[in-house]
Amino acid sequence: MPKVPFRYALLALLLWSLPSFGVAAVPASVETCLMCHEDVVSAEEFTASVHGPNGCVSCHADLIDEEAHMEGELMPEPVECVRCHKEVTAQHYASVHQLNGIDCSTCHSDIHTVTPWQGDKSIAAAKCGECHDEILEVYEESVHGTAVQADNSDSASCMDCHNLHLVKGFDELEHPESRDFHTDVCLKCHADEDMMERNGVPTVAVATYLNSYHGKNYMLGYPEQVAGCSDCHTSHAILAEENPESSLHPDNLITTCGQCHPNSSAQFVKFHAHGDMTNREQYPILYYTYVGMTTLLVATFAVFWIHTLLWMFRGFVENREKKRLLATGRAPVIAGAHKMYRRFRSIHIFLHLLVIISFLLLALTGIPLKFAGQEWAPLLMGFFGGAANAALLHRVGVIITFLYFFSALVMSTKFLFSGLRSPAEFLERLFGPESLFPNMRDVRDISAMFRWFFFLGPKPSFERWTYWEKFDFFAVFWGMFVIGGSGLMLWFPEYFATVLPGWALNVATIVHSDEALLATGFIFTIHFFNTHMRPEKFPMDFVIFNGEISKEEFIEERTDQWKRYEEMGILDRYIKEKPSGIAYDFFIKGFGFLALFVGIILLLLMFYAFVAGGQHL
Repeated sequence: MPKVPFRYALLALLLWSLPSFGVAAVPASVETCLMCHEDVVSAEEFTASVHGPNGCVSCHADLIDEEAHMEGELMPEPVECVRCHKEVTAQHYASVHQLNGIDCSTCHSDIHTVTPWQGDKSIAAAKCGECHDEILEVYEESVHGTAVQADNSDSASCMDCHNLHLVKGFDELEHPESRDFHTDVCLKCHADEDMMERNGVPTVAVATYLNSYHGKNYMLGYPEQVAGCSDCHTSHAILAEENPESSLHPDNLITTCGQCHPNSSAQFVKFHAHGDMTNREQYPILYYTYVGMTTLLVATFAVFWIHTLLWMFRGFVENREKKRLLATGRAPVIAGAHKMYRRFRSIHIFLHLLVIISFLLLALTGIPLKFAGQEWAPLLMGFFGGAANAALLHRVGVIITFLYFFSALVMSTKFLFSGLRSPAEFLERLFGPESLFPNMRDVRDISAMFRWFFFLGPKPSFERWTYWEKFDFFAVFWGMFVIGGSGLMLWFPEYFATVLPGWALNVATIVHSDEALLATGFIFTIHFFNTHMRPEKFPMDFVIFNGEISKEEFIEERTDQWKRYEEMGILDRYIKEKPSGIAYDFFIKGFGFLALFVGIILLLLMFYAFVAGGQHL
């Protein structure tokens, strides 16, 4: 390294210190340098630039020996912008531009004359257009481009979507995260209600997208499996819907939707991509569907939760009375109280196991989608290996559901019509004590039950089926038509859209989601209590797993059935001489407790979503 004369070192120190003392004059180094480099930039242009106050040696810091430089012995090294622009350089280094050999000077070619930018987005777009001229031409015709040219600083320019320096790749094969990134940048602006309002843009776009199947998968972390904003609106040619060139123009919708839905049709594209079910004026059908389903949920839960709370309190009182009678020796003694009778056959147990398996599959894979905005939802979805695997398991649950449903139909048909001899016999079978069909007996039982709740009468005696068991049975039929029908529509949307308008899929989405919420909430609270958690059964009633009921339970809980079987002389037919074995009990009861535990965990997550997370129905 050549020895630096003292006078040059002193001069360099002085030049570096001038800006800090507020010296407005042109640094001596600039005048000195421009004596030879006036072909590069004039003194007036350089001093007016953002770099003017710094002087030449701020960037060309290695030129500290003027004589050596003038004699050609000391030539400048490439300028290291990172010395002053550390954060920007770090962003650029991680960008797709750096990977493709584009450095600072490629974009900042006017480095000696660059003036303060002042956030002019049109300048940024023009600079990008020097390389991306075809894209710039398309962009300038879009709603974003025309607004930027009209000096609307709210409108998106290249830098808003791609950043200024940390420019990410858009090739999905090389950069699979790009779909997530593209949707992110759209939501960033369109979620700003103040910005949207002052520009006359509907503010509902983000909320309706995130509430859709596409948006929920995006929130769960699987944007590559569903449509993002740019898939429908394009990235650069975003035009008003009424523009014939727009991807959203009615004449182009089949093509746009057909990118993901090959069998898209004129009926299919009537689907409301941003249909707001809370907007009665614009979407009355969706609104009244939403109101109807919400009313059904609130009314059902209100009635049955009140029933549950009353039963819980009255059950505790009854248990205390039984303990007092036992302690005083006044409790009725039933001979052979632990003798076992058969309540359910093997086919009933098998079908109930199918119900449990399918229901838990559907709940475990559906609940994280319903509550996709919750922090626990991606974790639960990740447990299945992603949204695609969860969707597959959900469909397996659907197939199992149809299997046990059609089995129940066959059994019901056989019960009602096999060997039928007269219409009177049919009515007896339909409304008789062995039937699950509601009858006037159930009305009397409900009335008696509420009188018992309020200490106004004795606890009613029941027949083979109670009113709450019949409700559970018919809830399956209701659910199959409502959840099953809407679910099939969402599973095969293009097929159903050949006979139904696309907005029927919006209706199906609301119905399927809310009815599923009703079903899971009902099973995990009301059914669990009625069957397992009421004081006289806690912690679990295993009758549906082994089909066995003790004589004491039979007489106490289904007194009228016991008396009827006694009068008919058929009680001995139901005696179980050989109760289920230890190994069977161990595994089947273990499965029962596992199912109960999973249900309670899901219930707590749902409760957290509503209370802590502010989730709405």
